[in-house]
Amino acid sequence: MISRERILEAAGRVYAKHGFRGATTRLIASEAGVNEVTLFRTFGSKSALLEAVLVQQHETHPEVKLPSEPVDPQQELTEWVQSSLERVREIRPVLIHSMGEIDERPEAAEFACRGRRVVHETICSYIRALQAQGMADADADVDAAAVMLLGTVMSDAIARSFVPDVYPPLDEAAERYATCFLRMLGLKTIASSSVRKAPSHA
Repeated sequence: MISRERILEAAGRVYAKHGFRGATTRLIASEAGVNEVTLFRTFGSKSALLEAVLVQQHETHPEVKLPSEPVDPQQELTEWVQSSLERVREIRPVLIHSMGEIDERPEAAEFACRGRRVVHETICSYIRALQAQGMADADADVDAAAVMLLGTVMSDAIARSFVPDVYPPLDEAAERYATCFLRMLGLKTIASSSVRKAPSHA
């Protein structure tokens, strides 16, 4: 019996290489060593198969949760940013193909932006918790700050390979992004020696 996981792994490889448009069921079936009938019997449609691929990738790299009551914002946010960077990098090829096909296939937007609103609200809730505890400025622009952090994560995860010199070193990026974000929110006491010593780009 052909395993569902085997088909998902094959589909993930084909999607990453060809995008949704180029990832025909024939190519996926060939990669998985099965016939197309088996694909449709197992997943119903190509769209459903792509969704299953993304769900599997999400489960393989579970998101680090931000606490409802912050204790150590620097550590908590650094871990969250690092986790998010790794998760987006993992599905980067599929995201790039999906975003490139949005105009001709509007449903690709759902795949490319999966969970975007949920993650946005996660960060907003964390900022409000910081404000409630007096750890962040009460007048900080919550939504704009969340958009900036998510935009930074997406930019690094997707575009680092194009212009690597503009991004912080991989082993410093998460901490430095978290530090800048927290300072923007008004946190003054941030223990981050590596960030304080980080060289600036001339």
